[in-house]
This record gives sequence, C-alpha cells and structure tokens, in this order.
Amino acid sequence: MQLSFLTPLYERPGPWASVHLDTGWENESTTARRELQARDVCDSLARQGADGATGRAVYDALMSRPGPTHGAGRAVFATAGQVVLDPPLTVRPPAPVDVRWSALPHVSPLLELAAQEPVCLVAYIDRLGADLEVRTPLGSRDAGEARGRDWPMHRTGRDDWSERHFQRSVENTWERNAGEVASAIAACDEDVAPDLIVLVGDPRERRAVYEKLPPPLRPRAVETEHGGRAEGAATRLLDEDIENARHEHMRRTAGEELDKFRSAHDATAQGVPALLSAAREHRIAELFVRPDGADTHREVWVGDEPDQLAVRRTETQYLGDTRPSSARADDALLRSATVTGAEVQSLPAGGGDDVPVGGLGALLRWPYEEMERR
Repeated sequence: MQLSFLTPLYERPGPWASVHLDTGWENESTTARRELQARDVCDSLARQGADGATGRAVYDALMSRPGPTHGAGRAVFATAGQVVLDPPLTVRPPAPVDVRWSALPHVSPLLELAAQEPVCLVAYIDRLGADLEVRTPLGSRDAGEARGRDWPMHRTGRDDWSERHFQRSVENTWERNAGEVASAIAACDEDVAPDLIVLVGDPRERRAVYEKLPPPLRPRAVETEHGGRAEGAATRLLDEDIENARHEHMRRTAGEELDKFRSAHDATAQGVPALLSAAREHRIAELFVRPDGADTHREVWVGDEPDQLAVRRTETQYLGDTRPSSARADDALLRSATVTGAEVQSLPAGGGDDVPVGGLGALLRWPYEEMERR
C-alpha cells in the first residue's frame, strides 16, 4: 500500500498530538459522552506536555460533529494549534482511546485501522454506460461516468429479417457501450491506480465490460451481483461484497509479498540498525510492519528530516541536529517510507510467523552487495 495520504503530516515539524478513538458506540444522543471523552483526551495531552492551542484544536475537532461519525473509529493528528489530518477509521481500535504527544505523529495504528484497506474503483454498469466511484481509506468520491449510445437499445419479439438485423444492431450497441465503459475504467485506473476494480450490474453487462478490459487490469477486477446503477440500487450486500473482496485482496497480497521477502536474501533488511541504515540511504522499496513485533516500539532518534535516523542519540553524524528527538521505530520508518514513496505492507498480528525478525523488515531497492560495489 502507498501512504501518500499521510504526506501532510510530514510537511511540518512536531511535536504531534495523535489520537485514535473507538466511536462505534456513538448515536444521535451521545453529545455528553463525546464531550467527556474529548475532555479526557485533552487532559491526557496536557499531562504529556502538549501546548494548550493544540489541545483546544483536538477538542474542537472531536466535538465538531453533532451526529454519529458512522464509522468504527476516528483518528486526529494535530500540531501547533491546528488539526492536520482527521481520517475516519473503518476498523474499531483495540483500545477505546489511544492518546500520544510525541516528536513524530503516531501513525502505525492506521496500518491496521484504515490505511491497509485497498483502494477500490467501483463501476456501476448498465447498457447505457457506467458511473465510476473511488473508495479509499478516507471515504468515497465520484470518479466520473462513461456514456455510450442510447439507440438502438431494446430488442423486439419479432423474428423476420429486418428485426433480426435490428437486434444485431442492438447487440452491437451493447458491445460498443461495454467498450466505452472499459476504456473509461482504464483511463481512471491510470489516474487512481486502484488495488481492486469492482464491476457492479447485470451479469451480461458486467461480463461484457470485463472481457473488454485491457488484459493487465483483469486480474484486479471482481464482479458482484448485488447493487446496480439505478438510483437506490446500492445495498448492504454490495458493501459486504466489496469488503470481502478487499479482505481477500489483503490476505493474498500479504502472503505474496512475504514470500517475496523470504526469497529476496541479500536484498532485504531486518533489525532496527539495518533498517535505519537503509532508510538513511533511501534504499527501502517496501517496508513490512507486524504491529505486535518487539521492534516496532523500540526507541530510536530522529532529526527534522525523514532520513535523519539513528539508533543512539550520540550518532550526530546521522541526525544532523543538535537536539534530536526520541521516536518509535515503526513511526520513524513509516515517515521515511511515506516521504520516499516506498510501499508499506502490514502483516497480521499474532500470526505466529517470525518473519521479519522483530516485526520490521524491508525489501531494498538494491542489495547490499551492489551497495558495496558503488
């Protein structure tokens, strides 16, 4: 997965307030409880040393929605009196409240709670075209439409020569429109780079579109029989189908990427010292994080720049800062991965696997032996 949506967090210095909340209990009459929770969060930030302006900004953000958040959880990231990122969480946090005041934003929970969700391009298809929608960890947005021809469109029941000719024209219109939809999906794919393409509609129309997709897109395309393009056709079953497709994609991708890591040998790094060295040299191509790994919360030292990382505070040659800050290893490496465009792969907690060692590992852009020749 790409974490580019976290980039705003690394465009300004800290320290940062990072709050992860369980909001699954909310309903229309929870204002008093929400206010109590918001005050507790701000009290916790103050005890950890947060400034008053940032505490007030977090409080205002937590109280800004009069109704339920319609999500399992919520995350708020703030610094210097301003909330910078406020994404909803689709998975309920393991603890009701997690509040941190730290040099770097504490983003590692997002790997499990929101960011691991694949980006989906959903095409709501009928014989006239399709409406396109992009679903990301931060919500859904319209992605345009594909318009085909609207005539001839309907068959008749007659069986003479002229009607058979007309019916062939109708079928040609359907096929041509399916090609228009497939072209629109391919164009949107170039802009959005979704992990999954979900085709929604009647079996004939969605299968026709699937067959006209460019071959590289087909392995990412799945079909669902629920929902449709007509107004009001979106259903709970469609959402469940998309969620199931996402989970299957995540399970399959994690397994494939871990196999790649196991077979890469010299082009991998494990252990905090090796990973910090690779991050300083911008060599991490893909970062692996197992949230329950022992190394994830290990203390490291960071400077203002993403490649200023060190195991010890005294390693000033790496930090470039006379006053470095303490940070968690996972948050420091995630900052580096986000800024350098590296992929991030979240691995299931409690899987019983010892790869990568300590819960953190990386595939490198070039192996150590090549580095030695440079």
